[in-house]
Amino acid sequence: QVHVVESGGGLVQPGGSLTLSCAASGDIFSINNFDWYRQPPGKERELVASFSGRGNTNYANSVRGRFTIARERGALYTVNLQMNNLKPDGAAVYYCHGKGLGKTTLVGFDSWGRGTQGTVSS
Repeated sequence: QVHVVESGGGLVQPGGSLTLSCAASGDIFSINNFDWYRQPPGKERELVASFSGRGNTNYANSVRGRFTIARERGALYTVNLQMNNLKPDGAAVYYCHGKGLGKTTLVGFDSWGRGTQGTVSS
């Protein structure tokens, strides 16, 4: 079983920054993808940024140039989402999603965290 846990949410003023962290643990052989999603109040969940096992990154148009997803140095199964110049529409619950291969079972896993709240308000 693989667990994914987010941390780092909080309150920030418009134009401010937050860094979210996503850590995966458990029976992991490899992780193919880490994705960050967000779900604003009353809206659907949307993909914000992706990080592949090869280090490739992809971003939603709405955050490109302001958000950066990267693996934490020295931590193979942790990725961070640096969010700069946050706008009011950035207020959401941010979810991390990890996909990969189990170490013991060699069966693919697809795990979600419980989310962390990011609030953008003056």
